Amino acid sequence: MDATTSGTPTIQYHNIPDQSGTAIAAASVPTFPRQVRHCFGDSSPGEFPLAANPSIVLHVLTACNLDPRDLAKLEAKLAALDICQKRAIFKPMTDEECQNLKRKCGGSWKLALRFLLAGEACCRREKSQAIAGPAHSIAVTSTGVVYSFGSNTSGQLGHGTMEEEWRPQQIRSLQGIRIIQAAAGAGRTMLVSDAGRVYAFGKDSFGEAEFGVQGTKLVATPQLIESLRDIFVVQTAIGNFFTAVLSREGRVYTFSWGKDRKLGHQTEPNDVEPQPLLGTLEDVPIVQIAAGYCYLLCLACQPSGMSVYSVGCGLGGKLGHGSRMDEKHPRLIEQFRLLNLQPMVVASGAWHAAVVAQDGRVCTWGWGRYGCLGHGNEECESVPKVVEALSKVKAVHVATGDYTTFVLSEDGDVYSFGCGESASLGHNTAAEGQGNRHANVLSPELVKSLKQVKEKVVQISLTNSIHWNAHTFALTESGKLYAFGAGDKGQLGVELMNNQTERVNPERVDIDLE
Repeated sequence: MDATTSGTPTIQYHNIPDQSGTAIAAASVPTFPRQVRHCFGDSSPGEFPLAANPSIVLHVLTACNLDPRDLAKLEAKLAALDICQKRAIFKPMTDEECQNLKRKCGGSWKLALRFLLAGEACCRREKSQAIAGPAHSIAVTSTGVVYSFGSNTSGQLGHGTMEEEWRPQQIRSLQGIRIIQAAAGAGRTMLVSDAGRVYAFGKDSFGEAEFGVQGTKLVATPQLIESLRDIFVVQTAIGNFFTAVLSREGRVYTFSWGKDRKLGHQTEPNDVEPQPLLGTLEDVPIVQIAAGYCYLLCLACQPSGMSVYSVGCGLGGKLGHGSRMDEKHPRLIEQFRLLNLQPMVVASGAWHAAVVAQDGRVCTWGWGRYGCLGHGNEECESVPKVVEALSKVKAVHVATGDYTTFVLSEDGDVYSFGCGESASLGHNTAAEGQGNRHANVLSPELVKSLKQVKEKVVQISLTNSIHWNAHTFALTESGKLYAFGAGDKGQLGVELMNNQTERVNPERVDIDLE
């Protein structure tokens, strides 16, 4: 792959036009070369960072006789715009695109800033991250370098071969391309670059990635998805029967699984063209998407606050509307308003879902098998329900898998509950003399084994697949990566000894993501 053609494009803002005025044809008037001057310091023409223009701002704020309330509004507006201009995905936008984003967010730069910051917080965009996929794993450093390891039967590691890797190996063909987000499905990997381009490898299909008829063609090195070339993508999510992407402007597009209008539009299973998810979401800016086994959750950022929409299969009540009916078009989950709760992070497990609120509360709903909802039982919940056992914990992040849930607290503590198969919950109860280490956990329990790391955990990722044994990653503040759970395909990034198939306690992966 020619990496030089896929880097961040150099996009300039509109220059101030050269307004020469009326030409004066006078022989006695000497002509001088016109010097183009800008008052923007070292910034590109069209940018207006406040730090480079203190005198102009000071003049406006002090000499224009503005009402104190107007002064405060102006100051806040200028500050919000200044911060927006420093965000990576905002910088390449044209003036028209910036204004469209502002309009879509409610007509305010403060709301536009909230939209940008919310998206960064949800997905660790442009930060180090680890993805525990079905039998294979992806790790992205803070500088956008990608490593992969584990099962490679479909070329999903991107190294140009079909050989398993038991240690993290850098994807060399991506050299020169900075990756900001990754997604892993069964036999398939997708990566998003800082230029908004999407690369995919493994099974060449957007749907039925587990064991379906699609994906017979295999791609062993990252390939640019041409049908997304005109869409600046910031996030991608792989469901079982479909793939979804999120654009910089907050619009959701989906591929496949639409022949029965399951996602609001009519497509064929092998369709490679992205279809916008419209209906109620047509003018609603989305900051995060989360794909489950057969459904999609969308976290929206509107002037009235944060909200969640769901679409797809409703089995088990996982769409959150109080029933088990399918939804062919995105529908607002009303329960959050009744709970007086502002969703900030959303997660889609195979059959259940979870949300972290602005105030740190955690809600779960859907199929409650093995205790994955954390309510002390295995009952289904068809609307979001607060996990009371975490009432004294201020959560900041949540991750869900196949009947498994992890919650990350503000101080870096990790709690888990649900299915204990393959030791992916991190509770080594057998070593503590408490019985089966594979026991299911019906209520949130502190993962004591991660306390031994003696470092703050900032991200948790776990396998979200019903066909593969699960493994879990814990990423620390300094970029250290720890793994536990199933490792029979090399997906932990550590060697297993004496015919072992799993790791009960977290073990350091030999890679530094910072």
